[in-house]
Amino acid sequence: MTLPDKEILDALSGSRILTSMITPAVMISACGTLIFSTSSRLGRIFDRVNVMKSEIEAVVLEKISFPGERMAFLHEQLQRAKKRAFLIQKALSALYTATALFVASSLGIAVNVAYGDPKQAWIPTLIALVGGLFLFAASALLLYESRFNLAFVTRHIDFIEFLEERAAGRDTPSQH
Repeated sequence: MTLPDKEILDALSGSRILTSMITPAVMISACGTLIFSTSSRLGRIFDRVNVMKSEIEAVVLEKISFPGERMAFLHEQLQRAKKRAFLIQKALSALYTATALFVASSLGIAVNVAYGDPKQAWIPTLIALVGGLFLFAASALLLYESRFNLAFVTRHIDFIEFLEERAAGRDTPSQH
């Protein structure tokens, strides 16, 4: 075995590579958790849109009470669901990009430790920082989407209260 081969083997077998790769691995795990929960949110929106579709069909077939109010409510809720789905899709794109960048950073660290020059150590760091920016962007999008979710839920509660008031025989719903 030649001297350069021995140095490469020593570099690859040392704990330095694994130690350097820990931070990107933690960020990859964080992205994975956010991807899982965000995908679940998107699935719940899809399920709710299917329920609203059934409600619209019931209104059209005149099988459901308060058709005018219900159609206005459903139209408004569908617009909110559409906006939420758009925001979640953008957040998922940012999360997948962040994950890819953290994986690239981790691989870049391994290659730099094994074969690189200390002067090039900034490259994987820069890649990880860009990944962090995408993770930040995804978090901001999810925070913004959560405001739409609150409005979505609040509007549902308002409509249920309207139906309760009508069922109780009151003609004018109270203002909230």
